[in-house]
Amino acid sequence: MNGVVIIDKPAGLTSHDVVNRARRILSERSIGHLGTLDPMATGVLPLVTGTLTRLAQFYISSEKTYEGTVRFGFATDTYDAEGEPSTPVQEVNLQTAAVETLAARFRGVIEQTPPPFSAKKIKGVPAYKLARQQKEVTLKPVQVEIKEFAILAVERDRVCFRARVASGTYMRSVAHEMGRELACGAHLESLRRTAVAEFNLEDAHTLEQLA
Repeated sequence: MNGVVIIDKPAGLTSHDVVNRARRILSERSIGHLGTLDPMATGVLPLVTGTLTRLAQFYISSEKTYEGTVRFGFATDTYDAEGEPSTPVQEVNLQTAAVETLAARFRGVIEQTPPPFSAKKIKGVPAYKLARQQKEVTLKPVQVEIKEFAILAVERDRVCFRARVASGTYMRSVAHEMGRELACGAHLESLRRTAVAEFNLEDAHTLEQLA
């Protein structure tokens, strides 16, 4: 089978898990994906099958769009809701104006340090493997671009957002940095990818629908 299949990835599966399931459903060994999603995240995961796996090289730097929630009050070691708290828990009552002002600092081309629990490699070893072994993980800041960062709602200790970013941008790091800027800690509570390049949720199917 040669084609592109857009999957709406469920929470709890890695991108590789989705590829493995698709291989069994389609009886096709040659399958790849266009852009890794964290296990916690849901949404658009384009799969390329058969001879069209060669398309992957053209999507390495694709723009991506997300919607999600940042929870303020404590940071975590993974920068998301799956990690352990890494700062004391605080009571927070966010003000919309302060959040809007903070969000403006993250728009455009910025320097960003990837999360320690990420696929970024240190001397050939993924950072998350070193972090799980409780070894020191030192990642250098990289230049990323956040083309759109809209605050959709502010509710006491949570902020809902929409972001359109260049490839390589970690929304987990954005959440972590926002918490540091406000001196109260924060982490990414939820994340849903709504588009990768020209592929969006309207094109997507669940694994059950694919089966």
